[in-house]
Amino acid sequence: MPYRPRTPSPDRRTVLRGSLVATAALTLPVAGAAAPAFARSGRPDAAWGVQVGDVTSSSALVWVRSDRPARMVVETSATESFRRARTWHGPLLGAGTDFTGTTPLYGLPPGEQVHYRVTLAAPDDPRRTGEPVYGTFRTAPARRRDGVRFLWSGDIAGQGWGINPDIGGYRVYDEMRRLDPDFFLCSGDNIYADGVIEPSVTLPDGRVWHNVTTQEKAKVAETLAEYRGNFRYNLLDDNLRRFNAQVPSVVQWDDHEVRNNWYPGQILDDARYSEKNVDVLAARSTQAFGEYFPVSTLHGSAGGDRVHRVVRHGPLLDLFVLDMRTFRNANSPGRQPDDATGILGAEQLAWLERELSRSRAVWKVIAADMPLGLVVADGATDFEAVAQGDPGAPLGRELQIAGLLRFIKHHRITGTVWLTADVHYTSAQHYAPERAAFKDFAPFWEFVTGPLAAGQFPSNALDGTFGPDQVFVQAPDRANVSPMETPALFGEVDIDGDSGELTVRLREQGGSVLFSKVLQPGRVGQ
Repeated sequence: MPYRPRTPSPDRRTVLRGSLVATAALTLPVAGAAAPAFARSGRPDAAWGVQVGDVTSSSALVWVRSDRPARMVVETSATESFRRARTWHGPLLGAGTDFTGTTPLYGLPPGEQVHYRVTLAAPDDPRRTGEPVYGTFRTAPARRRDGVRFLWSGDIAGQGWGINPDIGGYRVYDEMRRLDPDFFLCSGDNIYADGVIEPSVTLPDGRVWHNVTTQEKAKVAETLAEYRGNFRYNLLDDNLRRFNAQVPSVVQWDDHEVRNNWYPGQILDDARYSEKNVDVLAARSTQAFGEYFPVSTLHGSAGGDRVHRVVRHGPLLDLFVLDMRTFRNANSPGRQPDDATGILGAEQLAWLERELSRSRAVWKVIAADMPLGLVVADGATDFEAVAQGDPGAPLGRELQIAGLLRFIKHHRITGTVWLTADVHYTSAQHYAPERAAFKDFAPFWEFVTGPLAAGQFPSNALDGTFGPDQVFVQAPDRANVSPMETPALFGEVDIDGDSGELTVRLREQGGSVLFSKVLQPGRVGQ
């Protein structure tokens, strides 16, 4: 079957209509609804939709959630008719995983459209099945000339801005779905476990924002059940479920999956929490995160139990997904002259350098959940990201990034581009040694976008250590501007198969391209 064009064909639209009908069984509840009403026929129901994650040229990971114990069965086919379908027998879904599960698919044809359907069967009677749920995705191409196009963003249901039925819920997901990317990179803050969703919020202009609410979003998440409920919350939105049925994901995490600005070993001074040990909270969130997203390195023995990984997407792209949360040291003023731990930890840094040096992809996109040169404060004296506002020689966490950038230059690793979210506005920074205090690195670009469904904030200061030049920024002039007042933000990366050029577009909801930059392949620095 030939590789499908970016514009959906009639066949593709037909199968998507089928998948949307299937996922529409879970309708968007009215504000105040605690949970959807599932069928009680005795047959398992997959009303939370389906997801596919970490797609390569030959593999993928399919996710589903049941409303009761069930056996997961996946069928795949080259056509929407499911003639000559291949059957994959998945796990038994039970309370131990909140009735979620994943099934790995292997031996898929490269560069082709794969249609799939997930059926849930009663554990004691395989003939008693629920309605199948449909989805589709493209495998990564084996040929360079086919090109790659993906979207990225982050920050969902933050600052009290949840699913608002008055404006159609998370409509940005419908816009992104219609762009039909090969996959979507979520750069973190998939949930706000520390953020309460109130039934309504009055805006500065007097309008009232209405939220869908649930029991788990009425307080900060502490228990495993509350973390699970936070991940379920976003799946109440039918735009997101339709998006998941069509667009594969590559998911990483940041702080709000656990708690704002957390780091390992932290003991909270926050009256909202009865559990003060962040390591306990992080363990519960990690379990729920792995249950609700199809992340290859969090399932089975293939990758152990970690978020950082490489997702290889054909000859044009290797995507290096970082975890700048799990292995970091404590937030501090960041002025220490020695720092072996940094923001990545020594083991993850060694892994990243090793995998970058092994990569033969034209482009090595580094998916960072926090920016490098933007100053992100944590209180009056400490800092949350890499930069700490001192434009001089590297100190604190900057030392680790300096070592990484030096490694990239000296090993002549070409085609590195950094993508991130986190700061709730969009910008583009070019880093160059001639402007920097630290000079032993090759120039590179960092692109920032988001939020998808959270408050927008004014832009952060730049730290001059690595010589950033902010060539574009769009940010509001006040904090926590609601999604009703300003469009959602996301980015698009388009790699041309013929020329190898990589084009980054910073976009806003409504179709506008705010900024565009074309990068040339085969260069150590840009």
